[in-house]
Amino acid sequence: MGTKREPTARQMRLAVELRRLREAAGLNAREAAALLGVNSVQISQIESGISGVSEQRLRRLASHYACTDGEFIDALAALATDRTRGWWEEYRGLLPTSFLDLSELDHHACFRRDVAVLNVPGPLQTKDYARAIFSNRVPELTHEEIELRVRHRLARRVIIEGPSPIPYEVVIHEAALQIRVGDRAASRAQLARLLDLSETDHITVRVIPFDLDGFTRAGSTMTYVGGSVTKLDTVVRDAPHGSVFVDSEAQLSAYRTRFRKVEAVSLEPERSRDFIHRLMKEL
Repeated sequence: MGTKREPTARQMRLAVELRRLREAAGLNAREAAALLGVNSVQISQIESGISGVSEQRLRRLASHYACTDGEFIDALAALATDRTRGWWEEYRGLLPTSFLDLSELDHHACFRRDVAVLNVPGPLQTKDYARAIFSNRVPELTHEEIELRVRHRLARRVIIEGPSPIPYEVVIHEAALQIRVGDRAASRAQLARLLDLSETDHITVRVIPFDLDGFTRAGSTMTYVGGSVTKLDTVVRDAPHGSVFVDSEAQLSAYRTRFRKVEAVSLEPERSRDFIHRLMKEL
């Protein structure tokens, strides 16, 4: 018997949302199973991402859970029936699962907002910048592992350079612009890429300079990814062993507030472009 593939982050999100709906209805797994005419093991498997759920069964569950948010139910049904096997599948078994989960999250995103303090966000990176980032990993990666990660990172640019680019807002601290993860030429090329991208209609780049008084949000580095409905938004935070996806409504609301507070103290886009151009001239 073959081993079942580990659920993707997207499949786990569906499972989590169904569990939240059940708990909000005040039902345990056994009671939910009785309403659906199945056993509690099946409910547990659905809520752990081990088993999928049909659209018909999902809508019956939502009805039993007294969920009246039609837009949200439709979005969950889209999650349940999605069979997309995107470009990232060629990396399955070659890269850690978190790389594939991020690519899938990107693919389904309606918009993206980044706050970067130490490094330029991945989709905005040049090849040399990305290579320098991966070359300094501990424990060290082999040349083949580095190049595989670089190729994957460049492929993720499709969200802003592909045929259907998404709106992308990024706030970058001057530290991320000044730190030379590679050599002087690589840093200059990275700044030039930021300038080019900032001129596009769908990308907004803002800078927070060092001389800003009272900036207390150095720990605000994050990626906020918009889902098809607000309840399916996701925040990505870096962790020692990969990325952590944050998706509770309370936390999402807090991160939306964090982003707007950081955005409010940043330079306007035009002034940010002037700032980046000045840094290029000084290199």
